[in-house]
Amino acid sequence: MDSQAQTFHQRSVSIKLWPPSQSTRILLVERMTKNFITPSFLSRKYGLLSKEEAEEDAKQIENIAFAAADQHFEKEPYGDGSSAVQIYAKESSKLMLEVLKRGPKVKEHGEVMQYEKDTATHGSVFDISGSRRSFIDAEEAVELLKPLRDHEKLYTKICFSNRSFGLDAAHVAEPILTSIKDQLKEVDLSDIIAGRSETEALQVMNIFSSALEGCVLRYLNLSDNAMGEKGVNAFGSLLRSQTNLEELYLMNDGISEEAARAVSKFIPSTEKLRVLHFHNNMTGDEGAIAISDMVKRSPLLEDFRCSSTRVGSEGGIALAEALGTCSHLKKLDLRDNMFGVQSGIALSKSLSAFADLTEIYLSYLNLEDKGTEALANSLKESAPSLEVLEIAGNDITARSAAALATCIAAKQFITRLNLSENELKDEGAILISKAVAEGHGQLTEVDLNTNSIRRAGARALAQAVVHKPGFKLLNINANFISDEGIDEVREIFKNSLNVLGPLDENDPEGEDLDEEAEEDADNEVDLESKLKGLEIKQEENN
Repeated sequence: MDSQAQTFHQRSVSIKLWPPSQSTRILLVERMTKNFITPSFLSRKYGLLSKEEAEEDAKQIENIAFAAADQHFEKEPYGDGSSAVQIYAKESSKLMLEVLKRGPKVKEHGEVMQYEKDTATHGSVFDISGSRRSFIDAEEAVELLKPLRDHEKLYTKICFSNRSFGLDAAHVAEPILTSIKDQLKEVDLSDIIAGRSETEALQVMNIFSSALEGCVLRYLNLSDNAMGEKGVNAFGSLLRSQTNLEELYLMNDGISEEAARAVSKFIPSTEKLRVLHFHNNMTGDEGAIAISDMVKRSPLLEDFRCSSTRVGSEGGIALAEALGTCSHLKKLDLRDNMFGVQSGIALSKSLSAFADLTEIYLSYLNLEDKGTEALANSLKESAPSLEVLEIAGNDITARSAAALATCIAAKQFITRLNLSENELKDEGAILISKAVAEGHGQLTEVDLNTNSIRRAGARALAQAVVHKPGFKLLNINANFISDEGIDEVREIFKNSLNVLGPLDENDPEGEDLDEEAEEDADNEVDLESKLKGLEIKQEENN
């Protein structure tokens, strides 16, 4: 080992990952508390904890997990503490799931907490969506909707999704919906006009809208109805009457800029809105500006999806600036738009507001190196609990890999990392591998397919993740790895080949094969040695 490599090795092993700082321990307690008090699929089934109970359980879990990890560390005091960090994360996750499935405790006088009572009510769901799309005529509608006529049973959620209503069937549903609308809290009318003519479809939407006008909903799903501006107008009376919406889904609705303006105009209040999804529409820049107005009026927004909406730079900047007001944001999905570099820079300026962000999807946005570096530098200082980072297909090269790696190194709770379809090459891959090698005990998936990676980068990535507990997938397919490199990676994963993705689309010849790239593994080791000077800063423990 040469002196430079030896110096790097000594510096690397001197970094102690255990014990965590007090601020890190407090952060974990806060993160678990937020999970316990945030409505989710599990809370609907088992009940939602009060803030006091959530804090008590979170502190107890952290203490138990810390004790287990510390006991393990005492057996290997000269190690870097990475295995102790993994035990800390794994034990915390296991105990969190147990509490979520336990639900709120029963009070001493025998009454269940109020949310559990509400959850029991929410259990009254009427769902005819079925597994296969079908057309409904009047006769079938009478039979299908018969349970809704039983006024002794309180239905608070109806789901008509995946059933195409004709005009006659809609007339059957109209008086039934009118009779129960005061008790409804959640309505799913997604994909209810498939295969109908525009005239009939608009009439059906008008009927449903009029029948449900005035109901006080927390959840409304109108996705997959190819509405456009006419469809939005057809649902206008229903939309105008909503003042308490918490979740609104308008995906795959053909929403143009005019339709987006109509939606923004119709909904009178978005002050309680937590979830807003506009995936797969024709919104464009002008439509994005209209949506950004809704976002500005949604201070409690936690989950925003505006992917595949044909938004360019102007609309991207408007959305980015509007999102800066959403301090409660937990999930952000802007994939598959034409944002460009300036939108990425604008978004980087808003990231500091996202202290609770756990998932961010920024793939296929034309961010390039400049936009990516701005986002990475901002993200590393925010979103301490980030779990998912996807930034595929953005023409990212090794030039911005150091900024990305530093950001990733700071995200110790990350579970899924997707940097596929970029141009990171070996230099970038090695930096990313160093970022995830230390700690990152909850990491389950790393995707760097289609990045012009060769043998050295593939080996570094494999070595970085192979021993992580619970790891599920390393995807390095469609790269330029030599046959020897493939054999080497498979040897690294010989005891867990199931987590190594396929390598059948790999091209060992490479597209731009030159003399330097054809050199053997010794030169690849030289590459790694050169990269050791590009270190990733680790936060020191107190």
